[in-house]
Amino acid sequence: MQNPHMAAFSPQARLNEDLYLDSVLVLQLMLHLELDLGLRLPDTHLTKDDYATVASLVAFLQRTEQQTESVPPATSASAQEEFEDVKVHCFVSCVCESLKRAGIDHRPFYFGVWDATFTVTEDHHLRYHAEDVDHADFRYWFNRLFGVALVSWYCPEKDKASNIATLQHLLATKRATEQLMVMLDLFQLPERENKFNQNPFPHYVLLTQGTTPEQLWISDPDFRWEGELETARVLQAVAQPTVAGGYVFDEQHLHSASDAEVKAYFDACFFMDRYPLAEAIETIVDAHMASGDVAILTLALREIRVIAVRKYAYEHGFAFFWRALGLPEEEFEAWCEVIESLVQGYFKVQYLVMKLAETGVESLQSEVAQQLVLVVETEREIKQHLHEVYRDWCEFALAFTPASA
Repeated sequence: MQNPHMAAFSPQARLNEDLYLDSVLVLQLMLHLELDLGLRLPDTHLTKDDYATVASLVAFLQRTEQQTESVPPATSASAQEEFEDVKVHCFVSCVCESLKRAGIDHRPFYFGVWDATFTVTEDHHLRYHAEDVDHADFRYWFNRLFGVALVSWYCPEKDKASNIATLQHLLATKRATEQLMVMLDLFQLPERENKFNQNPFPHYVLLTQGTTPEQLWISDPDFRWEGELETARVLQAVAQPTVAGGYVFDEQHLHSASDAEVKAYFDACFFMDRYPLAEAIETIVDAHMASGDVAILTLALREIRVIAVRKYAYEHGFAFFWRALGLPEEEFEAWCEVIESLVQGYFKVQYLVMKLAETGVESLQSEVAQQLVLVVETEREIKQHLHEVYRDWCEFALAFTPASA
């Protein structure tokens, strides 16, 4: 692995912020350590703290080499902290920011995130974003639940210059209660505190005019970052051919979702026996194995992690029903740990896929398949219990017993 940022290397260097290693590159590093140096990684997952800095990663590897006890599972408090830092869905995060500011419970809106739309390309690559992903369902349900329309200002029939002119006009004329969303290529803004190896990186943010015409204020709720950046740089990121989209909405008319609408949204989002991410991964692996193009699997499934973190949205579902029913906090935290194991299970799938791509050992395909069975079993357990508490909530809030899923 070659890294152009080695001048920043030191024990205290942060792998992401200083050395520009994203999660996939960390997995590649661990894979090379296993294949080239024979260092067998434990089944327990790396926590965020394990690869925060060079020193913390070395400490993790030393514990592994010495075959001491694995890193203990996160406590409920640390699991909650990990959830607070996780990147889940940029579109949903942007619109939920206004709900939170208005004191409106935003958690039901995350019902649509755990199985949110992604795409598999014709050449069998997994993509979290594509031209046919237009968030139409999210826009419809946001209006229905909270009473405000998300109005598209971006016109795909117009060229980039025209759309950027529209954006600049909206920035100059928008009211204080209006929120302006735009899709940009985050890879074009490397000065951001989060560094990404993904190019391009389509991402929604909120924009406001800065303190001077040469500055724009960016609010990025998904990555919990905000600050001023040079207007020209931001517009350059918007102008990239790989991104297209933007919405405006007025948050002054927002209202809380009624229980009846929350029920309707849950029913529209929840499918007990559908596991689209696991099914897509299996399809992609089978396709590339059949074609003999095994080495491409690392690239083809590079975005597993981006989509898998959406499973943290189950926590919002549990939290909404849990608090309404007054159920024990300890039990809620236990389910958060199950959700964490689901996300980490998908990360392990990605690691095994990369190992298969690197070595070409066909027997690893069965290990990938076995791990997919495990993540489906875990997700089925989560869905079953979530539906149970949903049924209890329906009886409590609506005096209504829903049919079985």
